[in-house]
Order: sequence, then C-alpha cells, then structure tokens
Amino acid sequence: MDSRTKRRLSPAELDALARRALGAGVAASAELTDGYANAVWRLTLDDGRAVVLKVAPPPELEQLSYERHLLRMEAAVCELAPAAGVPVAALVAAGFDDPVLGGDYLVLGALDGVSWNAVPASEGRLADGGHDELRRELGRYLARFNAVTGEVFGYPHAGITGVTWREAYLAMAGALLADTLRYPTPLPMPADEIAAVLAGAAPALDEVTTPHLVHFDVWQGNVFLDLTGTPRIQAIIDHERAFWGDPLAEFVTPTIFGELREDDPLLAGYREVTPLELTPSARVRLDLYRAYLYLILLVENGPRQYPEDEYARVRERTTPALVEVLGRLAAAPA
Repeated sequence: MDSRTKRRLSPAELDALARRALGAGVAASAELTDGYANAVWRLTLDDGRAVVLKVAPPPELEQLSYERHLLRMEAAVCELAPAAGVPVAALVAAGFDDPVLGGDYLVLGALDGVSWNAVPASEGRLADGGHDELRRELGRYLARFNAVTGEVFGYPHAGITGVTWREAYLAMAGALLADTLRYPTPLPMPADEIAAVLAGAAPALDEVTTPHLVHFDVWQGNVFLDLTGTPRIQAIIDHERAFWGDPLAEFVTPTIFGELREDDPLLAGYREVTPLELTPSARVRLDLYRAYLYLILLVENGPRQYPEDEYARVRERTTPALVEVLGRLAAAPA
C-alpha cells in the first residue's frame, strides 16, 4: 500500500547507499510495495549478491509514538531470533542516523522463498492438510520467539516502557490514543472513554511478570515459505512492531477479526514447545491486545495518509471489531 512515510530514493541514491554500506554498487533494483511504513527494495549488487534494503521514514516526518526507531527494534530481533531457533532474514548491515541518508536503514539477506500470502489456499502443496501443518509449524516458531526474555516491558527504542506489564501496556495504549490529538482519527467512542475501558480490564495483565519478545505482526504476508519440496516455513520477516510483553499477544494478528480457537493448529504447535492455557483471564488479556491492534489500524492512517479507496475497507472492518472487543472488556469481571 502506498504511504506518505515511504521514502523515494533515486537509482543513484540507492547505489551510493549500497556502496557505503556494502562496498558494492547496485546492478538492478526493484521496489517491494507490500509494506506499510518503510520503503523497501530488493537489490542485485554488482558483486552478485541479492539483498533487501529497508529505509525508515525521514526522522523529521512525524509518526505514531511507538514507531520511533522501528528499524532498530528489527535489527535487535534479527540478532536475537536465530539464537532461539527462529528462521529470519540475515542482518547484513545496519545504519542508524546515517549522515548522508539522514535516518536509519537495514540491509537484509534476500529470501528465495514465497510469501505465504501469495500462495492460493487451493494450491496443491497446501491442500489436504498442508495449510494446517504450516500453521502448526508457525506455532512452534512463535513459541521459540516468545521464549526470548528482556529487561523491560514495552518499546524501549521508542521510550514507551513500564516496570510492570500493566504499566507498559497502558503507556502503549495511552501513547496511541494521545496520537489522535496530532492526527484526528474517527474512533467509535471518545479516546478517554476507550482509555477507561482498557484501564478497567488491565488488572488481568498483572499475571505477566517477565518481559517476553513478541512479534505482534505475524500474518501470512510476513511468513516466507520454501515450496521446493514439502512446504515449510523459510523465515518470519518484518519485526518492526515487536515489543517486550505477554506472549499471548502473539496470537492476535494471526487470528485478526476472529477468535483463538482451541482446535487451531497454531495453538497446538505452540503447545508442543511451551504450555499455554486459555483461562478466562487469558481471554481478557487477548481482548486487550485485540483492542490495541485495532487502535493501531485506525490511528496509523493519520501519519501515513493511505489512499482512501484502499484504506476504507480496513476502517470499515476494524471499527465494528473494536466496538465488539471494547464491549466485552467493559463487561469483564474486575
């Protein structure tokens, strides 16, 4: 999707950046347009290497509060995830506050697989249970990803953190709602009323006492598959939204606009690695994370200014989903 936050770099600028970062020029380039915030190119270098370049929005361009230094979190994840047994694209180079570019960039190893989102469910290799097997495999990888622990809750690179998970979550949601003052956003109820509903249900978060690494953006478009034989997951990509918090939040994006069912292969795979019980309080926590994700989907249009004809369907689906989940949270036992 087109976004105001995506930089436009000329072929000469791409070549100069590649020479600074990698010591090789660009023989060919192609912009990858599936992302929503950062500008991304696949580059073929004149030494034969294929890499992916991600460039953050200019630092002077205002974004949502939690989006500050997004690529720095992605760089951290690319170093942490492989040690946990999670396949990700290799981090080749990183530049933070690059003086020529005026901002941050990452260079990642190019993948030769296919985005799961680009493979029809009816495709022969995913039929007859192949989709469920991949979802189970994804669950195992997410459990390993979430097993990585940190020192603080929230988004340390953005400066939105908390000593407890409840404190961090309310700071994260509060920052997002405060962003609506800079970027007026049509919400189904006033921001202060939404904040009150979230705070009322937030005691359920006190069950989480250790900060775990959470990707929070694992949908099929962010999972690459190797289809050369039996379909398998090649890599999980796009870690910008990652935070330190509750592993249960990982299930929100893969079940977006739906519910996490006990018979979901994703949950079965996760439980092969680590125990997870969907208690009534866990269901409340899931709803808190759904509310947070739906708020992101509504508020992020402010700085990004998506084309209205493309974004309208997101808004039309997200708004009633947020209303429903806020209703459940308001009715949840204290």
